[in-house]
Amino acid sequence: MLRGLVPRQPAKTGRHEGARVSRSMKASRRTEGLSRVGRGAAKTATKKKSAPAAKYNPLAPERIAEILKRLDQLYPDVTCALTHKSAWELLVATILSAQSTDVNVNRVTPELFRKYPTVEDFAALTPEQLEPDVRSTGFFRNKSKSVVGAAKKIVSEFGGHVPDDMEKLLTLPGVARKTANVVLGSWFHKADGVVVDTHVTRISRRLELTKNTDASKIEQDLMKVIPREKWILFAHQLIWHGRKLCIARRPKCVDCALENICHAGDKTWTTVEVHKNAKL
Repeated sequence: MLRGLVPRQPAKTGRHEGARVSRSMKASRRTEGLSRVGRGAAKTATKKKSAPAAKYNPLAPERIAEILKRLDQLYPDVTCALTHKSAWELLVATILSAQSTDVNVNRVTPELFRKYPTVEDFAALTPEQLEPDVRSTGFFRNKSKSVVGAAKKIVSEFGGHVPDDMEKLLTLPGVARKTANVVLGSWFHKADGVVVDTHVTRISRRLELTKNTDASKIEQDLMKVIPREKWILFAHQLIWHGRKLCIARRPKCVDCALENICHAGDKTWTTVEVHKNAKL
């Protein structure tokens, strides 16, 4: 061999000069190529068949309807738990219920209304005179000012009758939308809004009907997804549900009819995936 000349090495493909490819090898390569094409087509077909999972929507009409249906089954005829015989008595009881329980208020109001039977009797008082009668409801100084102030305005501007109008009710001392909605809904049967108390706030957030914590914003969120004819009853149902089953400190999830459509992050028992942000 001459110096500097290196013999040509066979190509890896077997197609080096002078090499012959048998028919069987050609057929084998053709089959392998078709096989690869087939596998690629199969993967493409598989990708086309697998559709993405539907995105969870807590405000889907079907879910809202199911929540309302189950609440109707649990609490078909619930009403306001505050004892009252008139719009004025309901207004007073609702003002006193702030930061207190309905049970406690119901212990106070029978004697209160026996002592002061009419709105005019309350209007004749000073807040200081009323304080001893409502002390046990808590925040009694502010509540006394609100009740006496509301009585004076109702007598002087509304002829001694509690107005059945949202705007007028909101001009009364101590009356915000929650109190106005209670009076309008439970006494006058007017659905001008949704009562939002601590129970409604907590449960509507757990059910992912709102992400807000402010009562006015929660009310607006609920008014968008709950049918108007359900506004009054829906609030009562959530309040009763909060007292009986969906208790703040330890909800009784195992006994709850809403359990398998509730994804609250602080559930005590669950059969469904929980969502960490779905809680107060």
